[in-house]
Amino acid sequence: MTTAILSALPEEQGGLMHALQQPEQLQHAGRIFWRGHLHGQPVVLALSGIGKVAAATTAAALAERFGVARMVFTGVAGGVGEGVQVGDVVVAQDYLQHDFDASPIFPRWEVPGYGRARMDCDAALNALLLEAARAYLADAGAHFVADLPNAARAPQVHHGLMASGDRFVSTAQESSALRAALLASDHDVLAVEMEGAAVAQVCRDYGLPFAAVRTISDRADDSAHVDFAHFVQNVASRYADHIVQRFVRML
Repeated sequence: MTTAILSALPEEQGGLMHALQQPEQLQHAGRIFWRGHLHGQPVVLALSGIGKVAAATTAAALAERFGVARMVFTGVAGGVGEGVQVGDVVVAQDYLQHDFDASPIFPRWEVPGYGRARMDCDAALNALLLEAARAYLADAGAHFVADLPNAARAPQVHHGLMASGDRFVSTAQESSALRAALLASDHDVLAVEMEGAAVAQVCRDYGLPFAAVRTISDRADDSAHVDFAHFVQNVASRYADHIVQRFVRML
């Protein structure tokens, strides 16, 4: 059973590329895929590109061309939930498209044809990702002071709703307004990013288990653009590498 591992940016899976055994490069749908093995498990590594359309195209190609059995997304996100801080890790319980609005024909955020706004992630894969993330954070505690010198506490693992949209949420005003609007409809969102909800919907269409783990790179506020590049390069890439490799070993 082949596992697809997706990221939006090359820095988010660079360590996985180096660890890939018997790598084989393939090109399809304008993308480069790497097929090989991690810890004895068959995998396909893919960069989804940024945004929901690019991510959906990549996910569909993985289902159709590579016949993968499951998909896992790893990368970074902006924290918007209460108590979600930079350096924390969020494992998605489900996904919502925060910029989707077919009202008044359908309720806001509901995806027509699905009768729901939220797309569930796979419970079994979630359990493995939660275990892998908690184990890594417990083992890597000594690094946190260097990684996050201004953090009020050590990083934590969260499990809950993530939201995707085709914009980089980068002001405190937008972040607060988005969270308030979602909370008013009982959508208590923890983090925002730009791809996961699209992949979750494609996986639902194909009947494939899907899960996602994101490291919080910023608070989706006025400093988001300042924090992002440094954090992805120096912190999140290492988190993703260790968490996903632990996850793969548990499959």
